[in-house]
Amino acid sequence: MKNQKMYESDDKMISLIRDNYSLLQSLGSFGINLGFGDKTVRQVCQEQNVDTNTFLAVVNFTINGYRNTENVANLSIKTLLQYLKASHDYYIGFQLPFIRKELEQALDSKNNLARLILKLYDEYAKAITAHMKYEEKNVFPYVESLLANKAEDNYDIDTYSKHHGQESDKLRELKSIIIKYLPSDGLHNNQLSATLYDIYNNEEWLSQHAEVEERMLIPAIRLLEQKTKQNDVTAKISNMISQNRGNSEALGEREKDVIVSLVQGMTNKEIAEHLCISINTVITHRRNIARKLQIHSPAGLTIYAIVNNLVDISTVKL
Repeated sequence: MKNQKMYESDDKMISLIRDNYSLLQSLGSFGINLGFGDKTVRQVCQEQNVDTNTFLAVVNFTINGYRNTENVANLSIKTLLQYLKASHDYYIGFQLPFIRKELEQALDSKNNLARLILKLYDEYAKAITAHMKYEEKNVFPYVESLLANKAEDNYDIDTYSKHHGQESDKLRELKSIIIKYLPSDGLHNNQLSATLYDIYNNEEWLSQHAEVEERMLIPAIRLLEQKTKQNDVTAKISNMISQNRGNSEALGEREKDVIVSLVQGMTNKEIAEHLCISINTVITHRRNIARKLQIHSPAGLTIYAIVNNLVDISTVKL
């Protein structure tokens, strides 16, 4: 049964551990060392360079499933990323080999069924390792690029979210086979029971890890994407404005009329009829506009028209 207490920054860190010993592994993933005495959560986090708000958000979520969606924007993505990376190292580097060793000790190597169980476990370990390595190769570097204010057009967090899931089917199958079909006696039975207990604990840990990614990392990255890409667009528009201001050739009034007509979606023929000029004159105006502004796309002309107050953004169909 979960502890229903919501922990706060003024609670003593030792109280969290006493109530929930499973947090010991989380401390390591956050880079928090033991030996903190009777200090509060805030004091420990500040001394060990961990964002207090993010630490408590993960703790309260993994213990009680508490998640305040309004606080996602206040999470330290850097701290969350550190936690998830360290969790991967813990699971791949320690837990998977540890369970494998326990199974080897608990199973009779001469038993064909035992060998099949080890094979099934190896398949599970390979799948979960591949999943985590994918995140380390693609997702985490992408998040780091966002933190550096570099938006990438060829990837976004929703691409990851659509394929994000737990590789837990093989683990459930493994537990079921051991419980239902593997006979053992004496020492082997005790070892198997202990191994199963560890497998259940690790399955719960993995589920919580996946939930932190799904319920905390992904929403936080969506917000960061919006902010980063908005800043990128703003920078491009500002650059466009400064370039246009420095342009020695100003647009004529008729050229501005042509731009407004283009932004409104008119064809060359429609512009000619609207402005009472020939189609050839429209084409000439468009060439001069492109030469003066160095803008050739309708989208670029639309942005130019908006930032230079030739049209109101509310009248533009985006």
